[in-house]
Amino acid sequence: MGEIDDALGRADQEGFTKDPPKTLKGQISYLMRQLKTTRAVAAELGITADSVNRYRRGARKHPPARVQDRIDAAVRSRWQPVVRKRRRDQAAAAGGITVETRARFGYTAPVGTTDDGRMRRITVHLPAAYAQRLFDARAAGAGDQQMRQIVAEGLQEVYFKDGGTRAQGLEVELTDIDYVDVSF
Repeated sequence: MGEIDDALGRADQEGFTKDPPKTLKGQISYLMRQLKTTRAVAAELGITADSVNRYRRGARKHPPARVQDRIDAAVRSRWQPVVRKRRRDQAAAAGGITVETRARFGYTAPVGTTDDGRMRRITVHLPAAYAQRLFDARAAGAGDQQMRQIVAEGLQEVYFKDGGTRAQGLEVELTDIDYVDVSF
């Protein structure tokens, strides 16, 4: 997983209409309903099937922090798929996405201008077409570099070229991400 994919995952979770289960027993029960077998839940979490059963029965109430983090992540990644899909569809159809990042942008520019990359903090609303491309790439299992390229193209067109009114011939590359946050 890359930084863009993680940011899209966090943005997906911001739209929950109901909180996921908070108790360990509730979380394990939810995962059992989703994955159907103890063995599948154990494989997902990287623990034994016996541990899953102990957590489900309530015999063990406090897993190690790393296991608890994996349980939380597994529950959140499966929670309210219809709500998340509806929000993604709305962003891809009309709403677009907002990208906030602090990153190093590299440039390929015409002769006589600077092509020296530097760190910038940018918050830009990208049109729905870029949201659709990002969601499609994520669904297809695209790597972080391909998703960075889509975000870079969107920032290039909207921010740096101002919709085609300036900086003709400028090519922007997203090279070093300090942080990235996406909302839709």
